[in-house]
This record gives sequence, C-alpha cells and structure tokens, in this order.
Amino acid sequence: MNSILDKEPVKRAEKILKDFDPNLNVIILQQTARTANDAATALGCNVGAIVKSLLFKTGDKFCLCLVSGDKRCSLNKLKKKLNKKDVSMANPEEVKKITGYTIGGVSPIGHLVNTKIYMDKHLERFLKVFAAAGHPNAVFGITTPGLKKLTSAEVDDLTE
Repeated sequence: MNSILDKEPVKRAEKILKDFDPNLNVIILQQTARTANDAATALGCNVGAIVKSLLFKTGDKFCLCLVSGDKRCSLNKLKKKLNKKDVSMANPEEVKKITGYTIGGVSPIGHLVNTKIYMDKHLERFLKVFAAAGHPNAVFGITTPGLKKLTSAEVDDLTE
C-alpha cells in the first residue's frame, strides 16, 4: 500500500498539505474511497464529512466545487453564481488536464492549472472533513476552516 504514497499525484497533494500544516497527513485506506459513501465507510464517519471535489466548466474556464458527500451540487445555483448559462461538469480528460488527478482521487489542492474554488456552506456542519489526496485510496482530514484557508475557497450555498 505504501506504493500509493510514491505516486506523483499523491506526492503533489501531500507536499501542499505539509507546507500548509506539517501535522496534516495523507491517510492510505485499505479499501477505495472512490465515492463519498466508500470513503465514509472506510473512515467510519458521516458521508456528509466527505468532500467531493467536482470540476465544472463554462466556455474555456473551469472552477472546482467542494461539496459535502451527502449533497448534490446545484447547476442552477452555480450558473447564477458564475453569471453564466453554459455550465456543465468537466469530462474525465478535462479533469485530468486541469487538476492532474483522475476522477475518484481529485484533491481540492495541487491542481496543474490554477482554478477558482468554491466551497459549499454545508461542509461547515462538520468540524473535520476528509478530502481526496490524489488517489482513490488516499485522503486527508482537515478542519473545515483549515480547508477553506488551504484552498482559498469562497464559501456559498451550492447544493440542492
């Protein structure tokens, strides 16, 4: 399992995490955390405390939405927020190109392309949340204010 820590995307996420707070660690899970439910089961926490990192595009611009694992990102709210009519989920190739991660392991940090990040206010229900760290079996735990600061996210109501 240690070979996961040697993978470039995990190392990229871990470096940013350690630069932010040396006490934060990447957690390697025995089972996959590809979905919020899988991650919550593996960590023994509420599915809402799992951070889903969802990449959206509008034209040739991208933004990342950090959404609670028990919520769905509202395209209508995002369209209003961005003042755009043509907002859609990025496809797997775009996700890889912009974030440097594959779907199922998209971390809120360490993207290849600098991307505006929005954090759903419903994550604030939890003192500690867990987000992907570059691989479906790699996550990190952080306080909600810590995640906001780490990602420079703008907090808003993004879910339906």
